[in-house]
Amino acid sequence: MSEGMTKTAARNIFFGGTIFFFVIFVVLTAQSHFYILEESTDVSTLTASVERGKRVWEENACINCHTLFGEGAYFAPELGKVWVKFGGADDPETGRETLKAWMNAMPTGIEGRRQMPQFNLTDQEHEDLAAFFEWISRVDTQNWPPKPAE
Repeated sequence: MSEGMTKTAARNIFFGGTIFFFVIFVVLTAQSHFYILEESTDVSTLTASVERGKRVWEENACINCHTLFGEGAYFAPELGKVWVKFGGADDPETGRETLKAWMNAMPTGIEGRRQMPQFNLTDQEHEDLAAFFEWISRVDTQNWPPKPAE
């Protein structure tokens, strides 16, 4: 004679397991948000210029070609560390000048090469975009996205 689980016991296991895993989900979600806000992002340096720079990024649909933290299109380079690449981490003024000069030189006119359009940004928009790139360069991405194999 086999003794199976009663309907009541099965229901209790189902609801108990559901509640247990829901609590685990809420705790892990809260921990992730805490880490993002307190550990990986420097909220204290989030200025109005950084916010305006993000708007320049959005209004010109840069994500349609570039990625930022691995999100976006893969047509053009990842820009999470462009500030470091342009020398801004060592000398912010050089970083701003290099970024502005590079963007003003686009498109290069080289035949057969992917070209970035000319957005004709104002000096203020260049400054704000540079502030945005400087700010995101300090976000702890835990080495994401991974660098492509060479």
